[in-house]
Amino acid sequence: MKSAHAYIKGIDSQPRKTSVVAALVRDRYVADAIVILEHTPRRAALSVKKAIESAKANLLSNNSIDAKTIAISRISVTAGSRIRRYKPASRGRALPFERIRSNIFVEVIGEEKVKKTAPKAEKEKK
Repeated sequence: MKSAHAYIKGIDSQPRKTSVVAALVRDRYVADAIVILEHTPRRAALSVKKAIESAKANLLSNNSIDAKTIAISRISVTAGSRIRRYKPASRGRALPFERIRSNIFVEVIGEEKVKKTAPKAEKEKK
């Protein structure tokens, strides 16, 4: 079993919302996960899908892996950087709020392709 990972930083979505989407595809095959995410009507689904496809591409480019056996072994969403903003309020006040970003970590595993060897010709007995 070979593994590869992708770490996407600075997604403009809150980690709480992104982790709900990540939970949908945890411990699934990559092909199934991509189909699920294409039909998920959430904004974070596109970012999670890109992270999974990036990890899959990393695994396929470095190793001779059978694409059908690639599965998600680990996916996690953590809080990224926070940006402080202020919203104007009545009577000249300013109300602070934070824009929290997400980091997505995806690790995929896959089995190597079986190398087919030509059958050895048997020695003819004379």
